[in-house]
Amino acid sequence: MGDVLVPAEITEEVTQILSNLVLGDNTVRSSAEKAVNDRLDRAPELYLLAIAQFATSADTELMRSFSLVLLRRLLFRPPSPLRIPLYDQLSAPAIATLERILLHSLLHEPAPVVRHKTVDSVTDLANYAMKRGRPWHALQTQAFAMADSNDVHARDAAFRVFAGCPNLVMDLQTDAILSILQNGLQDHQSTEVRLASLRASSAFLSALDPAHQAHALTLLYPMLNTLPSLPHAKLPPFLAVLTDLAGSNPHLFRPHIPALLAFLPALLLPVVDAGPTPTVARPNPGGGSSFTFPPPSASNGSSGGGGGADDGKVAGEDDEVRKGALEFMTTLSEAKPGMLRGVEGWVNIVVRGCLEGMGEIPEDDTDTWLDADPAEDPTDDTYPHTYEHSLDRLACALGGAAVLPPAFAFIPAMLASHDWRLRHAGLMAVAAIAEGTSKVMQQELGKIVELVTPMFKDPHPRVRHAACQCIGQLCTDLEEVVQEKYHEQIFAVLIPALEAPEARVHAHAAAALINFCEGVERETLIPYLDSIVERLLKLLNPAASDPARQPKRYVQEQVITTLAMVADASEATFAKHYASIMPLLLNVMQNANGPEYRKLRVKAMECAGLIAIAVGRDVFRPDSGTFVELLMRIQNSPADPNDTMLSHFLIATWAKVCQALGEEFEPYLPVVMPPLLRVAGSKADISIYDDDEEHEDRDGWESISMDGRQVGVKTSALEDKCQAFETLLIHASTLNARFGPYVAQVLELALPGLRFYIHEGVQEACAMLIPVLISCGKHSGTLTNPMVGATLAQLINCIGSESDSSFLASLYKCFLDTVLVLGGPSALTPELHAGILEATKRQLNQLAERRKARAARPVYELRDEREDLALIQEMEDFAIEDMAKVLRAVEAPPELSIAVSSLRQLALNLSDWESEDEGGS
Repeated sequence: MGDVLVPAEITEEVTQILSNLVLGDNTVRSSAEKAVNDRLDRAPELYLLAIAQFATSADTELMRSFSLVLLRRLLFRPPSPLRIPLYDQLSAPAIATLERILLHSLLHEPAPVVRHKTVDSVTDLANYAMKRGRPWHALQTQAFAMADSNDVHARDAAFRVFAGCPNLVMDLQTDAILSILQNGLQDHQSTEVRLASLRASSAFLSALDPAHQAHALTLLYPMLNTLPSLPHAKLPPFLAVLTDLAGSNPHLFRPHIPALLAFLPALLLPVVDAGPTPTVARPNPGGGSSFTFPPPSASNGSSGGGGGADDGKVAGEDDEVRKGALEFMTTLSEAKPGMLRGVEGWVNIVVRGCLEGMGEIPEDDTDTWLDADPAEDPTDDTYPHTYEHSLDRLACALGGAAVLPPAFAFIPAMLASHDWRLRHAGLMAVAAIAEGTSKVMQQELGKIVELVTPMFKDPHPRVRHAACQCIGQLCTDLEEVVQEKYHEQIFAVLIPALEAPEARVHAHAAAALINFCEGVERETLIPYLDSIVERLLKLLNPAASDPARQPKRYVQEQVITTLAMVADASEATFAKHYASIMPLLLNVMQNANGPEYRKLRVKAMECAGLIAIAVGRDVFRPDSGTFVELLMRIQNSPADPNDTMLSHFLIATWAKVCQALGEEFEPYLPVVMPPLLRVAGSKADISIYDDDEEHEDRDGWESISMDGRQVGVKTSALEDKCQAFETLLIHASTLNARFGPYVAQVLELALPGLRFYIHEGVQEACAMLIPVLISCGKHSGTLTNPMVGATLAQLINCIGSESDSSFLASLYKCFLDTVLVLGGPSALTPELHAGILEATKRQLNQLAERRKARAARPVYELRDEREDLALIQEMEDFAIEDMAKVLRAVEAPPELSIAVSSLRQLALNLSDWESEDEGGS
């Protein structure tokens, strides 16, 4: 690129700066970063072109790759209030020169890794330019020429460009585009070219609107035909591309389901010799397999000698292929359940593939598993999570009528197998499908309980652990039904499991009790209370009966949590055990000071608080002073930056003490409120990265893509903020007038919280808190007219602009409760009265438009999205109901009530369509 006019001294300077940027010395690198920014501020065009030119002329692949990455980052880094993106500062000649340099690199770069970076830069530049109405015609011309080149690397680069920038071909005739893509899909020389063309084809189809998509459907035939001829090890990336397309455009695959059913089972269910005993792999050993993939001539496995390390490699490749096929079938099932629910064989194959995979636990892991802390279990890395999660997803997508029959064609035989791994898999399968199949499973729940409960006597500890998991999951997913009808059978096996010799098993039995207690009636639990508490206390403090026995800390943590739930469920009846347990918990709070005891200490705090609520203030009062002193000591101790749990549990425990003591808690408010107000008033912690910037995953953070950049949100801080508002609600509602001194401060935080859009929990907590604060202020004499006016005005503004129907219902309820606390509609000034009516008119119009637009959609779309639409309409109905209550309360004009009735009539009658999930026999 000798025609680029960058002075030699600039080139030399840029070379030195870029060389310093890749050094490990932080001081040198920081200086180089400052130098880059200084040069770009001074002469952006010259230095950007110098970096681009260096990307074509540097001697090493590393420096050429780094220059391209840096170029992208600098060109498109997010703007700030004082800075626009560098691309938008470039003159037309400079952009043309930059494009010419990149096109040269795209065509002539010899190293694949650098060429891929060039593709990234080219596609980013093309997409960015198109957004600004500047199509890059030279790239289009060159990419098409490269797609037809004899050079395999040029063809690969061309299709990568099309995949990264599908808009490049959108203005061409569909037939011409299909021809180019089909040629790439059938490339005889390179698998990489076929893969790049597959990605380009997927991007092209995804970018088309439905009308144009219909004209390009023939492309899917050659896309799917890339699979059969591939070497086994090359299949996963191809399947991954098709999986993404299946998730976003599942309808494209409808004509190809028979072909998929002919090909995929061989990948998901490879032929195995199950030996002389029936297993899930071959439930009918005499019948042979109905699948013959790979063909005998192409089979990787032969009857001859062993392959050593090669066998392990092939097994790993086979596993990746199986997981790729399973992910495709699961994703397509989730994306279009109505299309696949009735397809003969589809569900059976996916279920069987999941069950086989779930049974593949390494045989020699058991001793390691028994010795491991569940939170740090090394065997978890080899556990077949993929198959278990896929079965769960399939059940949630397709429902009980589709999934239960094929699942229970295998599960009983698995539970009776000689192989403990299959017995384990059978139990975990029941747990995995319980959520998605719960409505149908209820009809056969007695038989399922009969199948599962004998497994608590299994000789293998991992099977008994799985039985605890299965029962716990059933208690959660079929909550109340299991507890009400089958508590005798479940307690008969679960309580003895608390005495299992293995720590992993008795700790998990205690965990399953939590699931049971969350949905149990107090009267159901009481007869078993003494047996449960007696065994839990033995686990918590085994030295009381056996001084030589030391409990594992994770067992103690679990037992304390279970005791808390049992106390919460049994309420005042738990008082008889109070004297045995509370001293132990206070002892833990007093003495568990080391970092290894952090979790145990906060669990003890939580448990003691729940027990205090359960037994009531009269029983708790003698220990309340000691408990509060310990909490204050813990709160005032030097902060440990590595202890991420303490603040959360302190806030929660103070709230429990407040609930237990009632008005007697008032003296502790000066201790409790300052940290609580600090957390409630905290700002959202957000980090913004460039789209291609490397950033490490951090605990308590989530990363989302937004407008070409990665935004990191500290979700742990948001959860703390939500908890703080929920706790303020507890304090205010418990103390009422005694909370008066804090009403103004809390109201100043709660009103803006209604618009805290990045966390709906904060919004909901604030909506519940505001009427309670108004009540506290009214009864304590601390409420002022400006506070009332600001509160009602903010609520009306939020109601007028809210687009989430669920939260809109909460806002209307908040408004109504607030008005009623203030004495009724007479509390509204004429301006506020007119404001709520105007905001409601706006919501009526918006809801009507949404319902009309929904009714105008094709019936097949509505049928496929029936469950989602039912949920949306249910949320809207709640909002409409609360809206109507407000209109009645404020004595609105009758035409608004008529409008509400008309809006209700616009709802889709989804009950006309019988559920394909749960219907049928």
